[in-house]
Amino acid sequence: MSQETNSAPVTENKMGTMPIGRLVFNMSLPMMISMLVQALYNIVDSIFVAKLSENALTAVSLAFPLQTLIIAVATGTGVGVNALLSKSLGAHKYDEANKIGINGAVLYAFSYVIFLILGLTIVKPFYMSQIGNADVEIMDMGVSYLSTVMIFSFGIFAEIYFERVLTSTGRTIFSMTSQLCGAITNIILDPIMIFGLLGFPKLGATGAAVATVVGQCVAAVVAFVCNHKFNHEISLSFKGYSPDFKIMGTIYAIGIPSIIMQSIGSLMTYAMNRILIGFSSTAAAVFGVYFKLQSFFFMPVFGLNNGITPIIAFNYGAQNRKRMVKTIKVSLITAFCLLFVGFACFEFIPQVLLGMFSASDDMLKIGVPALRIIGVHFLIAWFCIIVGTVFQALGKAVFSMIVSIMRQLVVLIPAAYILSKLGGLHAVWWAFPIAEVISFTVSTLFLIRINRTIISKILMEVIWRIKT
Repeated sequence: MSQETNSAPVTENKMGTMPIGRLVFNMSLPMMISMLVQALYNIVDSIFVAKLSENALTAVSLAFPLQTLIIAVATGTGVGVNALLSKSLGAHKYDEANKIGINGAVLYAFSYVIFLILGLTIVKPFYMSQIGNADVEIMDMGVSYLSTVMIFSFGIFAEIYFERVLTSTGRTIFSMTSQLCGAITNIILDPIMIFGLLGFPKLGATGAAVATVVGQCVAAVVAFVCNHKFNHEISLSFKGYSPDFKIMGTIYAIGIPSIIMQSIGSLMTYAMNRILIGFSSTAAAVFGVYFKLQSFFFMPVFGLNNGITPIIAFNYGAQNRKRMVKTIKVSLITAFCLLFVGFACFEFIPQVLLGMFSASDDMLKIGVPALRIIGVHFLIAWFCIIVGTVFQALGKAVFSMIVSIMRQLVVLIPAAYILSKLGGLHAVWWAFPIAEVISFTVSTLFLIRINRTIISKILMEVIWRIKT
C-alpha cells in the first residue's frame, strides 16, 4: 500500500470492465494455485509426521479443531474486510475504503491477542477432553505442536489480512505470490525441523509446527511488501488514527457469520474426534488424513471463492446485475469440475491416497471404505460452497451461517453419533453425504430468495433510473 494519499485510481477497475470469463480466470486462478499449494504443504506436514509414528499423526490430527478455529477467525474477518473494500471501490468511495483497511488491521491484531492467550492456557485441557490420559505420548506431542501453532499465530493473521487487501483490489497474483513463498518455505523446513537435518535439532511433531509458523511469517512479509509496492488504490496510515466502531461493526456483521460457519466446522471436527476415538486412535487418524486430503480438492474451490467475492461485491456496488449473474454461473461450472476430480480420486484410488501417509493395514481397512463413502458428498458440495460465497458477497452471510449450522450441528454430528451406535464405525461415514443433501436443499431455497430480493431488484432499479 502506498503511503501517499490517492483520491482515485487513474483507470477503471478491471472488475467492472473485463469480460467475466477472463475476469474470473484472472482473479481466481492465482488464488486457486496458491491455496492448492497451501493444501499441499498441509498434506506434506502430515506425510512427514506420519513417518515418525501413527501416534504422531494422531496427535497432529487432534489439533485440527483449534487450528481450524484460527483460520476461521482470520478468513471470516477477511470476508468482511474484502466485501466492504470491494463494494466501496465499486462505488468509487476511496476514502471509505482506506478507513475500512485500517480498522480491519486493528481487528486482526485483536484476534491474535485472543489466540495467544488461548495458546498459553487451554491446549492441554483441550487434548485431555479428547483422549483423557489414555495415551501420554499422543498428549505430549499434541500439546507441544498445538501450543507452538497458537502462540505464534500472528503470522497467519498478518498473512491473511494483507492477502485480503490485495484480493479486494483485484491483485490476486500478488496474493498468490505471498502464499507460494510461505508454502515453499514450509515444505523445505518440514523435513529439516522434524528429522533434525542440516545441523538442526530433531523436533519431531513440534518441528512441523515450527515449519508452519515460519512459512506463515514469510508469507505475511511478502504480502505486506506487495501491498506497499503495488497496491495504490488503498492507502494505509495510522497517523491520527481513532477506531471507527461503525466500520468494525459492519466488518463483523458480514464476517462473523463466516467465522461462526467455519468455527462450526471446528466444533464438528472436535465432536467427530470424540466419536471416533471411542473406536480407536487409528479411526481418529483416518479422519485427520481425510481432512488433509479433502483440503487438496476443496482449497482450489475456496480460492475460486476468494476470487469471485470481490467481483460480485464490486458489481453489486456498481449495480451491474448481468455481470453478477454470469460470474455466479461460471464459478458454479468451475467448482463442479474441480470437485468431480476429488470424487473420482476418493472412489478409485483411496489406497494410493492413504499410502502417502504410511498407512498401516488397520488404517487401510478403516480408511478405504471411509474415503469412498465420504467422497460421495463431493458431488453436492460444489454447489453449496459457491452459493454460500454469493450470500457473503451480497451482505447476506447469515444465510451461509444457517446452512452451515444445519449441515454440521443439526444433521452431521447427530447422524454420526446415531449411526455409530446403530451400525458401528463403517456407518459413521454416511453422515457426510446425508448432511450434504440437507445443505443443498437449504442453500437452494436461500438462493431463490436472494435472486428475488436482491439480484432481480437490481435490474428493476436500473430500468427505473433509465426511465427517469
